[in-house]
Order: sequence, then C-alpha cells, then structure tokens
Amino acid sequence: MSFAVPHLSHAEIHVWRLPWSTDAAEAAPFRALLSAYAGPDAPEVARGEHGKPHFPGAAGTLGFSWSHSQDTALFAVGRGSAGFEVGVDVERIRPRARALELARRFFAPAEAAWLASLGEADVLNGFLTLWTAKEAVLKAHGGGLSYGLHRVAFASDGDEFAPLAFDGDLGPAAGWQVAPVPLEAGLVAAVAWRGEPRSVYVFTFPL
Repeated sequence: MSFAVPHLSHAEIHVWRLPWSTDAAEAAPFRALLSAYAGPDAPEVARGEHGKPHFPGAAGTLGFSWSHSQDTALFAVGRGSAGFEVGVDVERIRPRARALELARRFFAPAEAAWLASLGEADVLNGFLTLWTAKEAVLKAHGGGLSYGLHRVAFASDGDEFAPLAFDGDLGPAAGWQVAPVPLEAGLVAAVAWRGEPRSVYVFTFPL
C-alpha cells in the first residue's frame, strides 16, 4: 500500500486517526504511514530493551508511536535529532467504577487527591486525561507501564496539565512536552515528546 503524507518539519508532530478492529489486517495503514514518512531507504524497525519499536542509527531521527482503543487507533510521528521519540495514547470513554481506586494505587498522591476533589461527573474524564498523558510519556520513553505511572507526575491548572516531576531517566519534567490530541466526544488522547514545543496536526487516514 503506497501513500503520500504531508511534509513533516522539525517543528511539527503529525497524528493520524485510523479505524481499528481485531483483524490483523488493520495494521496495514500503520505500515503504510511509517513507510511513507521513513522513505524507501529506511532500515528495518528495531526493538528497544522494553520492546519499543524504533529506527536504528541515522534513521533514528524519525520517532513514531501508535495506540488503539476499541474502534479507534492513532499513529504519531515526528522528526528530531538522533534518538528522537514520540509517544501517543488514546482511550475511549466508558464507565470505570474503580477510577479513583486505580488513581490512588498507581498515580502520584497529589494527582489522586485532585481527582477525589472533582465532582462525580468529572472524575472519569480527569482520570483518562491523566492516564493518556502518562502513557504517552512512558511510550515515548520506551519503559511502558512497567516503568511506573506514579513516576510521571503532572500538575493541574484548570483543564490543562503540565509535567511536574518525572522520576529516573525520564527527568527532568521540564524537558518534556505533552499535548492533548483533539478528537470527537467520547475519546481522550495525548501525545508526548522530549524537547521544544511543536505544533500538533491531526489527520484522518486516508486523506
């Protein structure tokens, strides 16, 4: 499957929205997008210590990530210096009766306290906003959930969240950018990368 993509500058992150099902053939658009951005001379995709896919060597200036939830998938890509990485996460909003319990167990204490202070109608959206932001960072880092959600802490400022304290080789938090991905009602998503602010553009596959 060949596909042309918009030009990707070093000041941009591109996020593609795709349909998703349990059919393995659904992965074909991911491969088409990655091939289109990487070009014909890209090496084989390698795997990091914790399984994160990346391009080795000089081709590592292209970072990419994907995520899916029920019928929706996202593919994120960006260019930077060697080793540049991006992470994306999407969650479909559905009832989660144990959201506060999970937050108290896996989030930073201040985050769990903030969620507990919300009205019942706002807890789920707040939980998923934090969850997707944390997962996006952990996917970009490559450690995944096993690294620990509590090691990626955010400060809330109204409806916005800012990196506050990132533990271990994730730090410092100030070196990261985390942005919400604007999608329709019923979906919450975030994209993260280490470095300077960039413009995030969302596309639907195919154009």
